[in-house]
Amino acid sequence: MIKLIEKIEGEAKLNFSFQEGRIDDVQVDFMSSRGIEEILKGKSPLDALVINPRVCGICGHAHLIATVQALESCYEDIKISKKAKIIRELTLNFEIIQNHFKWFYLTIFPLFGLKQEIMKALHPSQLMGKAIALFGGQYPHTSYAIVGGVACEITNMDIIKLQRYIDETIGFFEKNVANADIQTLQKLENTADIMTKQGDLPDILRTIEKNGWQKLGKSYDRFIAFGENSCFAKGKLLNARIYRNVFVEDVRESDSTTSFAKSVHYLDRYYEVGPLARAMIKKNPLIKDAHGRYEDSMFTRILARVYEIAGLLTHSRSLIEELDLSEPSYIKPDIDISQLNSSGSSAVEAARGTLIHKVEIENSVIKNYEIITPTQWNLCGGDNKNRGVSQKAMIGLNNTDIAELVFKTFDVCSVCTTH
Repeated sequence: MIKLIEKIEGEAKLNFSFQEGRIDDVQVDFMSSRGIEEILKGKSPLDALVINPRVCGICGHAHLIATVQALESCYEDIKISKKAKIIRELTLNFEIIQNHFKWFYLTIFPLFGLKQEIMKALHPSQLMGKAIALFGGQYPHTSYAIVGGVACEITNMDIIKLQRYIDETIGFFEKNVANADIQTLQKLENTADIMTKQGDLPDILRTIEKNGWQKLGKSYDRFIAFGENSCFAKGKLLNARIYRNVFVEDVRESDSTTSFAKSVHYLDRYYEVGPLARAMIKKNPLIKDAHGRYEDSMFTRILARVYEIAGLLTHSRSLIEELDLSEPSYIKPDIDISQLNSSGSSAVEAARGTLIHKVEIENSVIKNYEIITPTQWNLCGGDNKNRGVSQKAMIGLNNTDIAELVFKTFDVCSVCTTH
């Protein structure tokens, strides 16, 4: 049975087979490719700062930050001011936040028989888009991050506007998503505590509980994250133990015979990336408690993603306090990047998980460029002996509608995946 997955960024196809009324196999196919990596070959390295944000209309800013960090890693020594680093991190946070709101209200809500809450998705997303535009001049497809810093000079008035956008988004979250003070929510350590709250997130969790779906959608229970900044930690969780030393060089892609999406594995194992992975690696008390009850199920996955909004908003508010406007936004590199023969890589945390960029520069142009997206990690297809993360999560279910719900709890970005 073939099911076309729509109402996502792009489209995907799930080809199910059943044994005794339960899914015993599912092939995940992405049906198109745009060849962005090929387009980049032979281009000036700085062209990547304009081309790569077009990889995706949803998380294009993450691609910009991954691009500029990959180019900067080609230098043996390059200076970036703390101010520029904070601004980049803030804008990355804002993009993740607006993604989470859209996913929750536009993708997840209808799968529970509810109408799409378009205004609830768009209002906080617009606020976060305006916050990014304060620095980037526009959103989406901004190219304000450049090799050596950022191309913007913010003022105290911009900071006041930024604080207002964050406070208004916090107010929206407290009124609609989980009806409680956001500081109180941040201190929760027990799943039962959030189940007693009012709001759209507890309502969805109670629906999962009422239907007995708490443990549906479990996969390998292995997590990994490479993007490290003041909010996120890198590492992998394997067999209930966290390892901090993980290396981008050990990430490998492999082709699929049936899909344009390449599979991604770390040391020959599939890992889940995204908000649940980040929370587990950072040992978030509430998510650890939910995981202790329901493991890597759709219950824990949905809770982790929406709950991450609260943490990012409060962290962003504190990051603003660290901004020193007297610092330079841009420090010109000693060597023009076109003079380099070098290679580099980067890893940032995007809304759906770890995004990796790798670049080789030779004779003033890009010789090779590789993009590894979060959807490849979570939704790539394996084989019968070694299934992909989402494939394993759907095996054993008896209903394709539930399988689609599980599939979309990972969130699907087809255009990112096949770039």
